[in-house]
Parts: sequence; structure tokens; C-alpha cells
Amino acid sequence: MSSTAIATSDEASAPPARSALLSWLAVLSVMLGIFSIVTTEILPIGLLTSIGSSFTISDGMAGLTMTMPGFLAALSAPLVTVATGRIDRRLMLGAFVLLLALANFLAAVASSYWMVLVSRVMVGVTIGGFWSIGAGLAGRLVPAESVARATSVIFAAVPLGSVVGVPLGTLIGDLAGWRTAFLVMGLFAVGVLVLLLLVLPPLPATRTTRLDVLGGMVRSVNTWFALGMTFLVVLAHFGTYTYVAPFLERVTHVGSDHITVFLLIYGVAGIAGNFLGGSSVARHPRATVAAAAALIAAATLLLPVLGRWEPGAVALLIVWGVGYGAVPVCSQTWFSKASPEAPEASTVLFTASFQATLSTGALVGGVVVDHASPSTVMTTGGVAAVLMVLVVWVHHMRRVTWPEPRQGAPMTPNSLE
Repeated sequence: MSSTAIATSDEASAPPARSALLSWLAVLSVMLGIFSIVTTEILPIGLLTSIGSSFTISDGMAGLTMTMPGFLAALSAPLVTVATGRIDRRLMLGAFVLLLALANFLAAVASSYWMVLVSRVMVGVTIGGFWSIGAGLAGRLVPAESVARATSVIFAAVPLGSVVGVPLGTLIGDLAGWRTAFLVMGLFAVGVLVLLLLVLPPLPATRTTRLDVLGGMVRSVNTWFALGMTFLVVLAHFGTYTYVAPFLERVTHVGSDHITVFLLIYGVAGIAGNFLGGSSVARHPRATVAAAAALIAAATLLLPVLGRWEPGAVALLIVWGVGYGAVPVCSQTWFSKASPEAPEASTVLFTASFQATLSTGALVGGVVVDHASPSTVMTTGGVAAVLMVLVVWVHHMRRVTWPEPRQGAPMTPNSLE
């Protein structure tokens, strides 16, 4: 193999002959793995003030629990594909879920804040590694005619993490302390590990792609638009949503025991936005992503005004949830359309850029909230979302077109819609 080659997510290949039940249990195990990762990654959002109070640190400093995993995930997404290129994917998925369980257990018993940050570094490595392998496995687990449905099941874990995972974790934190929430997630990860090892078939690495594929993507104007769009909209969202609990407590004056309800309402709206965005982005990629950013901009800019009252905060969280629910699928679609002949490389670049910006948003938001107020951080995020709408408008005005996939190019989930 050339020294410039890296391993990426495996190309869809014919799955081994297995019963339909085992095949779909394998899909479910990957989905639950992603669910546990997403929930663990964003769990501090609902526990931020509790973690800060426990170690007598500011909300901005506590926000590092959101910053650390994203930066490490951005680094590990491409690096893990090099380090594990020849290792059975089933074993690697199990190893990453085990690392996730250990990270949660470490957070649960941490005697100092730096130990919590170490656990978040472990979470970041898990995110980049599991996503770079698991995101493209549907074609190796089910027959070709079921790949699109299986892919949808796997990616449903993302909004479910917000709808079920974070509110439930916040509720556990309110009832039994934030450490218990991480302990429960650790136990859940152990259960996922057992299921993965029981139902996943052997998955030897079958495909590599050259490093210059990623370099070629970065030189593409469409990739730069995808990067710019992702940077601004994810910056807007995580720069604000990371600190939504302090906003609700200090501005809306919601009791800590009711914040779970507000996050649950947001999460349900996020599921709706996920399906709405997924059903329209393939046909209307510009309009869909612009509408999502506009909804985020409207919600965050209006929250300092209307969010002083609970009904206004609830209404705007619904708008926000619908908008952000569409963002991941829109961002991934833009990367896929920028390089339709290299879907695996697109997944790596999407994961790395998304996670890096997630961390940047949480970091910038922490600086703003520490030096100003939760209302100011909402306004700042809204401005970033407006700028993202302008990026889409420039893409339209320049009449930039996406390349057509050549005959025989591997199909992506979006091309199967």
C-alpha cells in the first residue's frame, strides 16, 4: 500500500448470509452505539451548572466539557483510519464503546475537574473513531435493498440523543446528582458493548482510499462552501445551546427541575426537523439548509427578548429544534455532493469539520458568557447563523453547481433517496 493511503469507512459490500433478525440487530447495535456516544458528548449541556458548582468553576470553564471531545474527535476521525486500517471493524467498534464506558465511569468518580476533562478526551477519541467506522457500515450489515432504511435507523441516533438521552440524563442529575448520570451512561455503554459483540459479524477492512482524495476535496470550491456553511451554523448552534441551561435559569427563571422539560420539548422538535430536512435536502439543498439556519437565527436573536417569559422560551426552543434538527443531514449532504465519487472521504471530512466547529462554538460561547451574559451569547450565535444564510445566498448567486457522480461510482445514502 502506498505511504499516502489511509483507511476510511468501508465501502458497502455484500453482507454475509445471515438471518434478517441478526442483520437488523446488528444495525440496532450500531445505532445504540452512536446514541450512547451522542448522549455522552452533549450530556454536560443539561448538567453544566451542577458540574460548575461541584468544582467551584464558572459556566465558561465548565463548558470545556463540551469543547474537549469535539477537538479530539476532529483529530481522531482521520488518524484512527490510519491506525486501524487493517483491524477488523467489529473489534474496533467494541474497543471504542469500551473506551466510552471507561470515560463515563471516570467522570462519575472524578475527584477534580482535570479528571473530568481527561474523561472528555477519551470521549473525543471515541467519537472520531466510532463515527469514521460505523457511519458507513449499513451496506455490510443488510441486503442492498435495505441499505437506505438501515442508514436512516443508524442516523436516527443523533436526534434521539437530544430527545431521550440529554433530558433523561438531566433528570437523573437533578434526582441523584450529575455523577450518577455519567455512571448510568457508563453502564448503558457496557450493555451496548455486549450487544455489539454478540450480533455484529466479523467485519474485516476491505477498502482504502488515498490521502490525496482528501486533498482534492479541500481544493474544491463546493467543499469550501460546505466547510464555511458547517462552520457558521454549527458555531451558531453550539456557541449558544451549550449555555441554554444557564440562560433558562437566569433569564427565563426556570427552576432546575423544569429545565429537563424544556430540553425535551426542544429534542422532540429536533426529531421533526431531522425528518423534514432529510426529506427535502436531496431535492432542495440550498433552500433546506438556508431555512434551517434562518430558524436558528430567529430563535437565538429573539430569545433575549421573548425568552424572558416561559411561553416565549418554549416557542423559540421549538423553532430552534426544528432548525437544528435538519443541520447534520444538510451538512453531510453538502459534503457528499461536493465529492460524490468519494463518499468515505466525505464522511471523514464532515465528521472532522463538524466536531472541530462544535468545540470552537462551545469555547467561544464560554468566553462570551463569562465576560458578558447568557443573553449576549444568544445574540452572538444568531449573527453567525445569519452569516451562514448569506453563504448559501452567495453559492446561489455564483451559480455554483455540484459535480455529477460518474457511472459506477459508489452510492451514498442521499443518492438512494
